[in-house]
Amino acid sequence: MTVTTAMVYNACSMIIKILAGLAAFVLVTAAICPADDNGYITISDPFIRKAPLAVTLLMPARGIDAERRLSAETCRTLSAMLEFTGYFKLIDHAAFLEDPSVKGVDVFKINFRNWTMIGAEMLVTGRTEVQGDEVVTDLYLYDTFREQQLVAKRYRSTEAGLRDVARRFGTEILRKFTGSEGLFNSRIAFVSTGTGNKEIYACDFDGYGPAQITRTRSITLSPAWSPDGTELAYTSYERGKPDLFVLNLDRKRADLLTAVTGTNITPAWVPGQKTLAASLSFDGGQGIYLLTRDGKIRKRLTNKWSDWGIDVSPSFSSDGKQMAFVSKRSGSPQIYMQHLDSGSVKRLTYQGNYNTSPSWSPAGHKIAYSALTESKFEICVIDLRTGAIEQLTHDAGDNEAPSWSPDGSMIAFSSTREGAARIYVMTASGTDQRRLLYLSGEQTNPKWSPNIVNK
Repeated sequence: MTVTTAMVYNACSMIIKILAGLAAFVLVTAAICPADDNGYITISDPFIRKAPLAVTLLMPARGIDAERRLSAETCRTLSAMLEFTGYFKLIDHAAFLEDPSVKGVDVFKINFRNWTMIGAEMLVTGRTEVQGDEVVTDLYLYDTFREQQLVAKRYRSTEAGLRDVARRFGTEILRKFTGSEGLFNSRIAFVSTGTGNKEIYACDFDGYGPAQITRTRSITLSPAWSPDGTELAYTSYERGKPDLFVLNLDRKRADLLTAVTGTNITPAWVPGQKTLAASLSFDGGQGIYLLTRDGKIRKRLTNKWSDWGIDVSPSFSSDGKQMAFVSKRSGSPQIYMQHLDSGSVKRLTYQGNYNTSPSWSPAGHKIAYSALTESKFEICVIDLRTGAIEQLTHDAGDNEAPSWSPDGSMIAFSSTREGAARIYVMTASGTDQRRLLYLSGEQTNPKWSPNIVNK
């Protein structure tokens, strides 16, 4: 048989198409399949592609109205939590080609091709059953390309506990995708003027259930979570001057931590310890001291470099060995870093004349802070390994007081982009900036907790 140029061309074209198809499959599969046991997603990757995920209605075990209602509630809550993280792109239910809540939710009854055809790389299905006052919820996570079950969990709860069910299963998904516990079990404390005074409030990681925590009827500032999440330290003017208090959240009792002469502000807990650092001025100037939980001063951390010096806003590395803080020792507020063992100090910021509010990332190699740039405050992040600085907010009001989520994937901050100061969140790379919650008054000074729910 004579081989013509056209035949060669057609054969080459066919090979190219096959290779392209294989490459596309490999790329898609690589996006959803873990390279190791640490998870599917590198949370520090600023160019991460959102994973397409379908969350279906749950199958009502007996088909009663209560089960259908709870199915929709669980689906809606879980979807909102997963979308909040910025990791996932939720597939619209209108695009679904089948309904597992009718057809079946186990691996043998799902036509996975119907899900890969609409771009869903992951699928969440489940079953709900009302048993008297108890709700039994089965939830499953599938890899649609591998046609493989990744997570299967059964939860027993009351109807009021379904949000906690969604939180717990969402944590399982994040653990599978990122190798970390994520942020669903964390809370955010902040300052609000809704009562006419500055009081501390707290809400879930996504803004759900905001509640007033302090009732000082005064100026209350700088909330700081203890490492186990059971206590909040803060500054209050309820005694006529700024003093430090610690509130036990279980007993709902606030203890006066220190009320020495002068200004006592900006508390911060040392990771893994029941000790705090705070800025006190009783000895001249404003220096940072280490305090015990009962308020005893153990030692001064920053050197007394001037009777008029100002060292404030301590923030610790996750291992507790280093401390970032704000100092005016160079003439303007700048971010410094101190090794606690050696006492050596290094200036970190040189750009701009006003850099404040340092917040050390859980990963340990980045510090977020607020920088005054061209008459506006912006959130910036400095990489301690390279010294590179990245500005995350741009030309949208004043943006201040950054605080990292416990997994390092997100940053909470206050912003005046809509007029009054409100709390916003964004991914660690600055994407998906959105308002966290809606309350009367102004909201400032957010502080993200460690993962504490269900512990």
